[in-house]
Amino acid sequence: MLSVSNLSVQFGKRVLFDEVNTTFTQGNCYGVIGANGAGKSTFLKILSGKMDPTSGHVHLEPGKRMSVLEQDHFAYDEHPVLETVIMGNKPLYAIKKEMDEIYAKEDFSDKDGERVGELQVEFEEMNGWNADSDAAALLSNLGISEEYHYSLMSELDGKQKVRVLLAQALFGNPDVLIMDEPTNDLDFETISWLENFLANYDNCVIVVSHDRHFLDAVCTHISDIDFAKINHYSGNYTFWYESSQLAARQRAQQNKKAEEKAKELQEFIMRFSANVAKSKQATSRKKMLERLKVEDIKPSSRRYPAIIFERDREAGDQILNIEGLKASADGEVLFQNVDINLAKGDKVAVISKNSRATSAFYEIINGKMDAEAGTYQWGITTSQSYLPVDNSEYFDNDLTLVDWLRQWATTEEEREEVYVRGFLGKMIFSGEEALKTARVLSGGEKVRCMLSRMMMMRANVLMLDEPTNHLDLESITAFNNSLKNFKGTVLFTTHDHEFAQTVANRIIELTPNGVIDRYLTFDDYMSDKKIKEQREKMYAVEA
Repeated sequence: MLSVSNLSVQFGKRVLFDEVNTTFTQGNCYGVIGANGAGKSTFLKILSGKMDPTSGHVHLEPGKRMSVLEQDHFAYDEHPVLETVIMGNKPLYAIKKEMDEIYAKEDFSDKDGERVGELQVEFEEMNGWNADSDAAALLSNLGISEEYHYSLMSELDGKQKVRVLLAQALFGNPDVLIMDEPTNDLDFETISWLENFLANYDNCVIVVSHDRHFLDAVCTHISDIDFAKINHYSGNYTFWYESSQLAARQRAQQNKKAEEKAKELQEFIMRFSANVAKSKQATSRKKMLERLKVEDIKPSSRRYPAIIFERDREAGDQILNIEGLKASADGEVLFQNVDINLAKGDKVAVISKNSRATSAFYEIINGKMDAEAGTYQWGITTSQSYLPVDNSEYFDNDLTLVDWLRQWATTEEEREEVYVRGFLGKMIFSGEEALKTARVLSGGEKVRCMLSRMMMMRANVLMLDEPTNHLDLESITAFNNSLKNFKGTVLFTTHDHEFAQTVANRIIELTPNGVIDRYLTFDDYMSDKKIKEQREKMYAVEA
């Protein structure tokens, strides 16, 4: 359906892609992965025609339509919301627009009548008469209520625009759907709807995402950008990750016989074949896995940071006690009547439909913001470290990374350059990178620095507000595993479903009318019907 032939991309001396040849076929969903800077977004721009390769070409099968999730949130500001969605099907929108222009003529001629008749036939063949209702249904499923359907795009906030542009990309059943980070700024319920939509989508999907749960739910293949090439692997992200780790282990075991490696691989495949997601994909995916050979899986060149949280001491039983906490912003109650008693070993996902509520909560219990009402008290044996959603204040200086990290050293050994450089090296700041200044770091580099700071502090309570923002899949995976193994207490807020499900043993939801507090996994919490009813009531009170 969509093929790439002899594609090369080079910026100066840097080669992103070297003679890439690959094909994307109907009925499959391809998750494009690669380290930061590997060229994921560049590749999608080339596929969609928004960027030219240095050499080679992209070929879309004649008669097929491609749709791309737009990244420019201001491109449609002068258009109504419903019209913006319909514009996702350009041929259909062009016919609709031409018909509207002809009907608007004051001197409607016989020739105009003939042309309208031709257009109406085409319009009907494209299911055009249902365009408005189909677009409205998409918008509603994505959380844009009817009251906004005829508003101008300029009247919507950023998060609403993201959803409208997503509806635009999905509209009209495109043959090839290309999406770069489609889950950004979506809540868990909307992401779940999108996962189900794409898992049952019959055409070709090519997606870049840092959301592992999303990739696992929708992907039939992983398209790995590595060594300036692109290779397709059957299965979802978890299968790719674990198979690449298996390949790395097998490569390290040079003395292991080929038949032993083959047996290990077969056992691995059988385990995944029994757990393939989505019944629609299960049979074909199982067949693909059964055909997999030892030589088909390859170790990745990825580098995973060594994120290990240790504690100077174990905390006692009293961790944190909160009574009657309340916070407001701009006249809006963010949360109130919050009573929480945190126990040792709790790993709490703090959630809310309003991200300002969770951020205010962390700022209050870290002494950076005053509560409107209520009190909190930390246990005397606790020590805390905090990763805020906005970390810019920590990097408003020209310190090298070595000197920046030294600020949190507590012993002479930790202040030694060799020690600090070794620490930074584990977080993938090696060689000259350790001499970068704090002010010039990228978003992902800043988060890795903040994690280094937290590791050096050795606190027994960790607080993390959207910690996976800006991180690549490798860092997110390493971070996720480190929190699962951490023996202390964790409070965190995240839009990463896998993170929430695998780390949290308790869910605390902040609402404008109190708190919901349950010892449950994230999936169990979100699927519980009684909790769902309670959530609706506690948010509806404010409205």
